Amino acid sequence: MILRHTPLFIALCLAGCATAPPVATPKIDVPAAYKEAPADSNWKPATPAEAAARGAWWTVFDDARLNALEDQAAAASPTLAGAAARVKAARSSLRGAEAGRWPQLGLSVGGSRTNTPPPTTSTLQATLGASYEVDLFKRVERSITAAQADANATQATYRSVLLALQADVAQTYFSLRTLDAEIAQVESSVRLREENVRLIGKRFQAGAVAELDVARSSTELSTVQAELAALRGQRARTEHALALLLGQAPAAFSQDALPLSPTATLPQVPAGLPSALLERRPDVSAAQYAMQAAAARVGVARSALFPALALTANGGFASSQLEDLFKWSSRAWLASAVMSLPVIDGGRNRAAVAGAEAQLEGAAADYRDRVLAAFADVEDSLSDLRAVRDQLGHTDVSLTSARRAASLADKRYKAGEDSYLQLLDAQRDLLTIERQAVTLRGTWAAGTVALVRALGGGWQTP
Repeated sequence: MILRHTPLFIALCLAGCATAPPVATPKIDVPAAYKEAPADSNWKPATPAEAAARGAWWTVFDDARLNALEDQAAAASPTLAGAAARVKAARSSLRGAEAGRWPQLGLSVGGSRTNTPPPTTSTLQATLGASYEVDLFKRVERSITAAQADANATQATYRSVLLALQADVAQTYFSLRTLDAEIAQVESSVRLREENVRLIGKRFQAGAVAELDVARSSTELSTVQAELAALRGQRARTEHALALLLGQAPAAFSQDALPLSPTATLPQVPAGLPSALLERRPDVSAAQYAMQAAAARVGVARSALFPALALTANGGFASSQLEDLFKWSSRAWLASAVMSLPVIDGGRNRAAVAGAEAQLEGAAADYRDRVLAAFADVEDSLSDLRAVRDQLGHTDVSLTSARRAASLADKRYKAGEDSYLQLLDAQRDLLTIERQAVTLRGTWAAGTVALVRALGGGWQTP
């Protein structure tokens, strides 16, 4: 009888071996080089490598204060702590899935009293039971594969959260320094306007200028003071945002002013980076691991269509008297092998397979979208940095001219050769260009951080 059904059993086993579909990487047209990078850049398609060492990439800015802030954020950020807890939970789920590989043992001790039919009898039992599911159609194996992929995806998501935290700290820090520089410039302009008001007041009293100059100087002073108040409010909000990134209450955190120099030099990320760095993007790896988990769950769902073989064994002692419970004559045992196969389930299992396959299609689409978005992020960052550097080149030239013009306008006004309006225009132009120069350098710093983040953190010159 067993030999007669052997071919059928072998066929079922072979079918079960193919319950999970292979994970085919979605087709993505990866360019040979970035559009915004030099023509000599060499790139290749991305594959997961999120565990590659990234290092403390922010140290390229050579800023001890930034280094300290990054350490604080890594140690105290509640966002990062939450991501780390999710990693622990995923690893626990994996250990739970792996337990299905091994026999399960259980000890039971108890008693019962029955009266059907009379007389009333009492039975005491002490039994050791074992059960094991023979993984004929790889249900257990696929469950473990899915749990492993989930754990890897969660780990990659943690790395993504960590990278985002590091980048946010650096960008917020440079925003704060940029605001410090703007505040210093506007405070200097306020002092200049106050001096103008004092000198013009004296000249008006001497009859050397009209009252119109007095009114204009007072108006300009109030306008610049209002700008200063707005900048200080913006700085306070930025400082509060930095405190939250560090896991601190805004009231308990303060950052001393450290203006970003209008002539500060910033590190340049080499444009010809190998695309292997793109492989290290943790969000791309998380999407790929999610796709692998979805493929494994298709296998789990399909395995429900095939027979399941469960082996159980129980052995122990049973007696109506406690003193006889552990005697050799009271021993009892039971062993069984049960093969179960769903016959009519109303289409539940087929629906589960269809749902798992749809989840796999969605995961593959998400992966493709994430890879394309990663390339777009790098393109955007390269383009933004190039534009900022071009702007800075022109701004530095105009800054030199504006300083010269403001100096000449001041001398001509004091000599009575020009009106106060011309002096005012020259001073306004200088303040505007000075603020633009420092703002662009702040944008350059933030853009450099954005590029490092787009590349997955860190880089090495080829």
